[in-house]
Amino acid sequence: MTLSNMTATPAQFIEIDSDNDGQRVDNFLLSKLKGVPKSRIYKILRSGEVRVNKGRVKPSTRLNTNDIVRTPPMRLSEQTNNEIPQYLIEELNASVLYEDSSVFIINKPAGLAVHAGSNIAYGVIDILRADRFKDQFIELVHRLDRKTSGCLVLAKSRQALTRLNTLFTTESGIKKQYLALTKDHWQETETRIDAPLSKNEVKGGERMVTVNENGQQAISLFTVTEKFKTCSLMEVVLLTGRTHQIRVHASYLDHPIAGDSKYGDKEFNKQIKKLGLKRMFLHARELEFTLDSPIKVTAPLDTHLQKAIETLRSHEEKF
Repeated sequence: MTLSNMTATPAQFIEIDSDNDGQRVDNFLLSKLKGVPKSRIYKILRSGEVRVNKGRVKPSTRLNTNDIVRTPPMRLSEQTNNEIPQYLIEELNASVLYEDSSVFIINKPAGLAVHAGSNIAYGVIDILRADRFKDQFIELVHRLDRKTSGCLVLAKSRQALTRLNTLFTTESGIKKQYLALTKDHWQETETRIDAPLSKNEVKGGERMVTVNENGQQAISLFTVTEKFKTCSLMEVVLLTGRTHQIRVHASYLDHPIAGDSKYGDKEFNKQIKKLGLKRMFLHARELEFTLDSPIKVTAPLDTHLQKAIETLRSHEEKF
């Protein structure tokens, strides 16, 4: 990026309001300094260029209402709505499943990351902040893989985020149901997988999540909803929420998810691709929880997944 598409900003003094009370200072800066790389934000924290009430702070320091945060003069990349394809803005605006004063839930499209990152210019949260929530609080409550579609929950206030985070980390706090197309037939109609997961293990230079007895507890409930000649359509209920949990558990039992290039079966993926499936078949179909009142949302399958199922029904013998 050249200086021509950068803009200089002076030192800023930002007073923390109730919406940001309790937020980590690194997360606060990541949301406020949208054109600054994450590495740069952690550098100015380590160097003491960021001050809270005139004192140095660690990235994990929690902010309180009325704190004063000083940020140093910086160069920010100029990010405008024009840099985000208009069709994505329209797609997200059309994907809203539920909204009230605290919660915002969308049917995330497959292929769109939830936030910007390495080689990813923008994600769901960046698009929403640039458009629909330009001057309002909005924050991710949880994550979905880039290739996974379906229910994604965001909070519209700091208080709502704290409450929702508690729900999502409590086993009985929220019901999460997915649809997945997996290889071959399962021995049982209903299979409970209780296999601990460890993330960031390196295999062949790639970071992976693996089943490991020393990992975190992970429990998934797989139920057959429809069987075809070479694959099965599964309903999956998560009793815990670990990274890549469904994908790793399915692969662990030799029933990898169709189209999964990371944990899947290459030959199965080739075979299923011939029937028209060009993406991973994993969809967060339903969420149910209670905040101020009961909330239940269902995300319809996108046209591509619907067509894939119809093709399977017409081309493969059912069992």
